[in-house]
Amino acid sequence: MAELRIELLGGFRVTWEGRAIPEEVWRRRKAAALFKLLALAPRYRLHREQVMDVLWPELAPAAAAANLRKALHYARHASVAENGSRLIGSVGELLCLPSDGLWVDVDAFRAAASRARQTGDPGAYWDAVELYRDGLLPEDRYEEWLIGRRDELQLEFSAILEELAALLEGRGDLVGATNAVGLLIAAEPLREEAHVRLMRLYALAGRRGDALRQYEHLRDVLHGEVGSEPGPEAERLYEEVRARQVAEPELSAELWERVGELRIGAGDASGALKAFALALDCADSPVALARLHRRTAGAWLIQHDAERAEEHLRTAETMTEDPAERARLACLRANQAWERRDFDRAQQLALQARNLASAYGEPDDLAAADEALAIVSHFRGDWRHGLEVEIGRSTGRGADGAGLARVFDIHHCIGQYHLYGDGLGDDVEPYARRVLALAEQVEAVRAQAFAWCLLGESLLLHERWDEAAGCLQRSCDLHESLGTSSGALPWQRLAELSVCRGAPGGGDAPLRRASAIATVSPMAMHMWGRIHATAAFARIEQGDPEAAAGSVRAAAAAAARYGDCPSCSALLNPIAAEAFAALGDRDGARAHAEAAKRVASFFDSSAWRAMSESATASVAAVEGEPAAAREHLAAAASLYERAGHSYWAERSRAQAAEA
Repeated sequence: MAELRIELLGGFRVTWEGRAIPEEVWRRRKAAALFKLLALAPRYRLHREQVMDVLWPELAPAAAAANLRKALHYARHASVAENGSRLIGSVGELLCLPSDGLWVDVDAFRAAASRARQTGDPGAYWDAVELYRDGLLPEDRYEEWLIGRRDELQLEFSAILEELAALLEGRGDLVGATNAVGLLIAAEPLREEAHVRLMRLYALAGRRGDALRQYEHLRDVLHGEVGSEPGPEAERLYEEVRARQVAEPELSAELWERVGELRIGAGDASGALKAFALALDCADSPVALARLHRRTAGAWLIQHDAERAEEHLRTAETMTEDPAERARLACLRANQAWERRDFDRAQQLALQARNLASAYGEPDDLAAADEALAIVSHFRGDWRHGLEVEIGRSTGRGADGAGLARVFDIHHCIGQYHLYGDGLGDDVEPYARRVLALAEQVEAVRAQAFAWCLLGESLLLHERWDEAAGCLQRSCDLHESLGTSSGALPWQRLAELSVCRGAPGGGDAPLRRASAIATVSPMAMHMWGRIHATAAFARIEQGDPEAAAGSVRAAAAAAARYGDCPSCSALLNPIAAEAFAALGDRDGARAHAEAAKRVASFFDSSAWRAMSESATASVAAVEGEPAAAREHLAAAASLYERAGHSYWAERSRAQAAEA
């Protein structure tokens, strides 16, 4: 099969059957622009009117059509193959490139980024970085039609470098992490947090002079470009490094521990374990050692390895008598017990942790104990009763404080299991009303906000639009009154409601509110997948699968940075498969169909199985099997109907008819 290679990253180059087409044949700018535009288009095809709108927006249709005919003539002449075949074809009013044997580096870069995020392999990340080179068509820097596409790829490149640097830093590869951050700074010189990260990496490597010089460079760049000074984080690190000109073990241990905490926050438990191990190697304070063993045990438990956590838990327990630290250890012991399926002991330990935290701990310790109790009650099949007990118990102790924001985010996550679970979803509405009444009785505003949201979600899934809108808006209002980093879920559901009601553009504003909250929320891993799934859903409904695919890629970047919750982001997979199928991307559709199947295997639920069937239908469609697509969509409709999700059942039936 003949191969056509089109390179757009770092400069425009075309290779046909191993022979580079000379640059001079592209001397007519609009002819080259036509070829570039098709290489960037979904499925490498565009309607003639789309091309005219992009390249000659200021001209009348007749004049634009004449220019297009001229550009097409020169582009075909420039790209004619030795055997006489032309690389730009036409099907009716569509202009297209040959899809067989076509390789475009922009698509290869996106595929490499996706592969890197799926595998967590630094080599795959470097593959993506090498493909990007100097960005999209640097010779066309001032072409307006390229600005949006260039910015999107620039953001993706920066995200890849951020993720790679964090991955390498967590593994102790300071040289590799330094190189990645250096590339990030070269791409975005004004990104202050990248300069701060590079300063920290230099300090970790003992290169304190380089760390101080990096601060001076940051100060010069900010002063010269925007007339400002470095922020407090850069100042603090600069003073810390300047005060310790000689590398000291305590500093290295402290910084490695900080790296481990960052990796935990990003959902990278493996990277955190490596960082904590490095901190343990150079820490000599008994207090620090006990804390690091406790953190290491926590990282092993995140990976569901109760046995490897045991040694670190025992060591930490023998090294501390501090009651607040013992509360944290009891909470981890509860986690270990539920991993071992000993739910009675897990509940005892979680209650012990809560009592200690209430008397001696910080608000976050009490919140962690309440989280543990929520999870244990979920495992015991008693979550609903446990939540009511928790609300009653919270009376008079600051039930609406910021420390409990993350606890109710966990309850929202568990609530999704009930909303989508067979035998559970039908009575979520009366349960939410009961919780609301209890929360109002004890004047627990955060619990009220939770109950209004759960009630609105149930009504939304049962297509009771107006009631759902009122409940979700009430939840948003209550969350705003609390003034903390919670409440992203009701805003996201309001956006979803808008799309379901046939007004996809109306979801943009609530999604922006949800995104602002998720950016500062400790429960970001539960929110970003849902937010980006809703954005992709809106773009699909607007007939823009390319923008939908962009939202899917943004979800992958967020998952690499914050982690991911399979149940909370379940909708992403069928929507992503649908978007990639519309773009003719078989591999993208197939990857998300497989992910949907994995999620469905975790939960015995008609709704999740319906999502898997829908995603599988998209794969069948892109592979040219309409009968199979109809069969899977019919199965999805039946499963959604069984779950009581009437909107999605109707949508699947409509898609089956169109297939």
